[in-house]
Amino acid sequence: MPTAPFLTSHVDTAERVDVGDGIVVHRLHPSGPEPDAQRAILVRFAPGAQWPGDDVHEPGGEDVYVISGTFHGLAGEGTVHGPGTFLRCAAGTHHSPSTPTGGELFVYYPEGPTEGSR
Repeated sequence: MPTAPFLTSHVDTAERVDVGDGIVVHRLHPSGPEPDAQRAILVRFAPGAQWPGDDVHEPGGEDVYVISGTFHGLAGEGTVHGPGTFLRCAAGTHHSPSTPTGGELFVYYPEGPTEGSR
């Protein structure tokens, strides 16, 4: 990865990974191969999709911004968040978000990716 002062990435050319039924991760910024390297991803959910399994935030937390759609369970069971919501999920927390509407999340891992999203 270049060490230029600015990094430009576009979702259409970013690495694409299908992580579950109706969920696609676009890896916008992998800062390096190390397990604790920073990451930035765009996650697209189809209507009715749910993250496969439990996403445990280790070794660090994750920052989530809801771009579009309505998401259930981002901040634990029973929570509902819509566009414009920002969440900081601390290390050691976990969730398995779902969406009845479909939608997009921007996710940033300041301490590296969580176990379920590598």
